[in-house]
Amino acid sequence: MNILLTGASRGIGAAARAALEQAGHNVAGHSTRGGSGLIDADFTRSDAPRQLWEQAVHALGGRVDVLVNNAGVYEAVADDADDAEWHAAWTRTMTVNLQASADLSRLAIQHFRQMGGGRIVNVSSRAGYRGDSPQHWHYAASKAGMIGMTKSIARGYAGEGILAFAVCPGFTMTGMAEDYLESRGGAKLLADIPLGRVAGAEEVAETVRWLAVDAPASATGAVIDVNGASYVR
Repeated sequence: MNILLTGASRGIGAAARAALEQAGHNVAGHSTRGGSGLIDADFTRSDAPRQLWEQAVHALGGRVDVLVNNAGVYEAVADDADDAEWHAAWTRTMTVNLQASADLSRLAIQHFRQMGGGRIVNVSSRAGYRGDSPQHWHYAASKAGMIGMTKSIARGYAGEGILAFAVCPGFTMTGMAEDYLESRGGAKLLADIPLGRVAGAEEVAETVRWLAVDAPASATGAVIDVNGASYVR
């Protein structure tokens, strides 16, 4: 299969790229800065999603079977920040996390209609259901928006063979374990996860791979949690 994967340079995206390529699929990966065979696109620019899509279609020989929207930012803003800082933070997070994913999904649907179907996998977050910290309202809102978009696409286009899924990771190990845990509360963080550890990037990547390739069509609209039971619904 031919797959466009955003945010493929590190963390979950890099692990998903590896899992998909190891399974024999062709992946056009994206990052903000490019490099390492990745297509560069800065999603703070309104024209970036279309430019990325067109480059990916060309790189994949004219056909994309799956879009994986993984790129995103997680940046804090205080609730008592001044109006300009507050609005800038919300605009940036919504533009990168939600608007770019929506733009790419719209382009994918237009393409999939010509190709006889396709799949969209959106990497959302536990925060889309559970919420996040007082400094991350905008992040939680953007990820909740991805979930709502996924369900709308699933309901609206299933009859055309266009399927949509989402995965909602909790905390995910993307670097050195000790540094990661310390930066996020250490023992207090782990106490909130019944499994006793954060998810590995490879675990989330395998979920992405399954949704992109193997999940049955009747599962369209499904949202898969990968959070060690730190949030169940």
